[in-house]
Amino acid sequence: MITYWQQQNGRLVKLEPDSIDTTQNTWVDARSVTREDIRILEEEYHVEQEHILDILDPDELSRIEKEGGYILTIARVPVFIPSDDISYFTAPVGIIVYPNTIITICWTDCEVLKDIAANRLKGLSLTDFPAFIIKLLSRADTMFLRYLKEINRRSSTIQNELQQSVKNNELIQLLNLEKSLEFFTTSLKSNQLLLEKLNKTRLLTFDADDRDWLEDVEIDNRQAIEMTDTYSNILSGMMDAFASVISNNLNIVMKKLTIISLIMMIPTLITSFFGMNVQLPFSDSGWSGTIFITLSCLVTALIAAKLLLKEKQVRPKKTRKTRLQKRKERKLMLQVKRQEQQLENS
Repeated sequence: MITYWQQQNGRLVKLEPDSIDTTQNTWVDARSVTREDIRILEEEYHVEQEHILDILDPDELSRIEKEGGYILTIARVPVFIPSDDISYFTAPVGIIVYPNTIITICWTDCEVLKDIAANRLKGLSLTDFPAFIIKLLSRADTMFLRYLKEINRRSSTIQNELQQSVKNNELIQLLNLEKSLEFFTTSLKSNQLLLEKLNKTRLLTFDADDRDWLEDVEIDNRQAIEMTDTYSNILSGMMDAFASVISNNLNIVMKKLTIISLIMMIPTLITSFFGMNVQLPFSDSGWSGTIFITLSCLVTALIAAKLLLKEKQVRPKKTRKTRLQKRKERKLMLQVKRQEQQLENS
């Protein structure tokens, strides 16, 4: 969809194509581009098809170049779509500068262009296209920092949920956040190279104020890169820690299953041994065999009960001893304190 904007009384106003004042500078905003929009850009504004395809490529890196009668700048901006699996990602925005027209092209509807159209950027003017590009890049850095803070909050929330119970859904969410941080890192580094080229290039003319503002944008971009690296390291460490927890839980479960299988092997071994045409013990003894087995079971039960009772009787004695020792230590400490007070008084 293509919309046309001009500035009236310091504010951007949306206009119809027929009501555009040709004596004023115009901003042509092309978002969620369709085939009809591509045709209009090619026929009416003479934008190269190759450049349009580059801008619509989700993996295109930031750059600046001059082609024919316009200057092309491609920058990467953050995008947030809650319905997607990877909610935070980046997209390229093409900025095409003509003498009286500036065109922005993006294959999706990003928050940066929304803020510009909603007059949320102070001091924005269509009379200075280089300053317009710097304002757009500055807003992109602001959105990067805001989304990084939201990613950090979401990762902390997921971490608290994982401490209660390790589930696949939370782990997948952490993995998606890690992918988002990787996308941010690549895009911010690409934008950093673009800012350095803008500072050195002669394709766009910047005044002293624009140079100062461009340096501030570079500082913000470096800060965003450092924050992204920090959050990415924290998140990767968190993933490794939870992977260790899952492995430890698996080892505990396997240990319990191994113990159960070993216990079940004993009766299985006995039944399999006596099932191979082997005569059972006490099979011809009548009731005497039954009485012997019953008595042996009772004796075994009595021995086990006696051992358990001994353990219960030993444990309180140990606790009593420790309590007595603590009381003695307290008495000694009180005596020492009293002696110290007597020495001080004397």
